[in-house]
Amino acid sequence: MSSRVEGRERGRTAARGGVAVGLVCTLVLAGAGYVAWELRGIAANRADGDPARGVYRQDPERADRTASAVLDGIVREELEPPTDGKVFAGSGAVDWRSGGWEPSDPLEARPAPAEPAIGALFSPGNDGDPDHHCSGVVVHSPGGDLVATAAHCVHGGGFRTNLAFAPAYRDGVAPYGVWVPTRIDVDPRWTADQDPDYDIAFLRLRRPGYPGQRLEDVTGGKTIAFGTELPVPARLVGYPNFSEQPLDCRTTARPAGPTQLRLDCADVPNGTSGGPVLTDGHTLIGVIGGRDGGGDDETSYSIWFGDGIRALYERSTQP
Repeated sequence: MSSRVEGRERGRTAARGGVAVGLVCTLVLAGAGYVAWELRGIAANRADGDPARGVYRQDPERADRTASAVLDGIVREELEPPTDGKVFAGSGAVDWRSGGWEPSDPLEARPAPAEPAIGALFSPGNDGDPDHHCSGVVVHSPGGDLVATAAHCVHGGGFRTNLAFAPAYRDGVAPYGVWVPTRIDVDPRWTADQDPDYDIAFLRLRRPGYPGQRLEDVTGGKTIAFGTELPVPARLVGYPNFSEQPLDCRTTARPAGPTQLRLDCADVPNGTSGGPVLTDGHTLIGVIGGRDGGGDDETSYSIWFGDGIRALYERSTQP
């Protein structure tokens, strides 16, 4: 089994209560004291929320502590985004209908410029994850505060309480600030048994210290589409766990049964879960996740955005 699948499956197994199994292995390797420390770290960063509805409302003080932890030696903010032409050069917004779109050749993910509406998802604390463990994308919404990611990035053994989002993150810099959830919405079928057909979450975010500032006003957002007919040209983007910049790949989104998208592209590693699948450069049709926790070394997956996901999106935008 590839390391990518192991990473995806670790998140999904933990969500099923498999954390205890993993900790038994750690016990053998590292001793009871270390295991107890890890277990306390995991438990301290989870909350039940309302699993029957799939909703968690974040405590503001806890969220502020998370933002402070990210900004305390992990990430630094800059007042103005870089203008050196390297970080924000190009957004992938190519109209493939006009003939400007070409697939990656070969079909392998490669480092890409950071983009304002796409970022890294951080989870500081003693839960065993790297500094940034997943990816996310700003989605157009009435409140201008919504990010989409994979459900397995935010819920496993409970809702994560130590989440922060850094749009356009690169090389330790958060040029658009660090944002924390006020609310997380997932489908109850995910909280019940981690159904891979519902591996998506919507996070409503705020920026501590900047009351009234709206995320989408700062970064822009992608338009979400439902019921997209397949196959369709697509671009996937995400932040590998141990990389300080995103990668992307242009490929084709094909059906993998009635509920999943298949995206053939090599070298899309752990950490890219929750990253966007875009068509026409700016339209969101999926997030990396779903089947096999997101895929393997050759293929990525996303859930297909049908009526159930539309209902979840609409619910997430309501007060």
